[in-house]
Amino acid sequence: MIKTMFVDPSRCIGCRACEAACRECDSHKGESMIMVDFIDRGASVATQPTLCMHCEDPVAPCAQVCPAQAILITPDGVVQQADPSRCIACKNCVYACPFGVPKFDVEARLMKKCNLCYDRTVQGLQPWCAQACPTDAIWYGTFEEFEHERNGHPVNDTELGRTDVHTRVYHVVPSNVDKLDVVALLREISAEEAARPTAGAGVRDEAWIL
Repeated sequence: MIKTMFVDPSRCIGCRACEAACRECDSHKGESMIMVDFIDRGASVATQPTLCMHCEDPVAPCAQVCPAQAILITPDGVVQQADPSRCIACKNCVYACPFGVPKFDVEARLMKKCNLCYDRTVQGLQPWCAQACPTDAIWYGTFEEFEHERNGHPVNDTELGRTDVHTRVYHVVPSNVDKLDVVALLREISAEEAARPTAGAGVRDEAWIL
């Protein structure tokens, strides 16, 4: 049984403990490879942890488009960040990732991203972000452990227009959702924004939302 990550946005409180913990990873000391994103900063304080989804089908688009074969995939499906000795700074991986995860370090001329704390997980330890998360919005374990210990409906299929992506990492979603349909969600958001009252129509944003 393979252990992996389960990301539950409904539990995220935006504390960014995951980002701070990620900076302690020995493979990218001082830099965070995880991002805490605001869902709609103008209207909500809801946040979403964004980390590498470790795509399985199609197999890691970032690795597929790398002409130097700098992005390797371990036998258990962990997509590694680019090997510094092979990366040619072409940025193909940055453009190919359907989740917008890889970061390009201009000074180092190197693509960097989450490698699931591989130095820790091969020793049976949790990734830093999962260990530090106070609400278990980022949780590490097997699918069977999740079903036994946690509430929620994990899915690892994302629909991006005409492309379906099957990932090693799971998103925890409402029970009636079989897969994340990104295009449908964007259309829903656009419809909600179009229905909102225009500025000056008596609706005032809360002062503490920046």
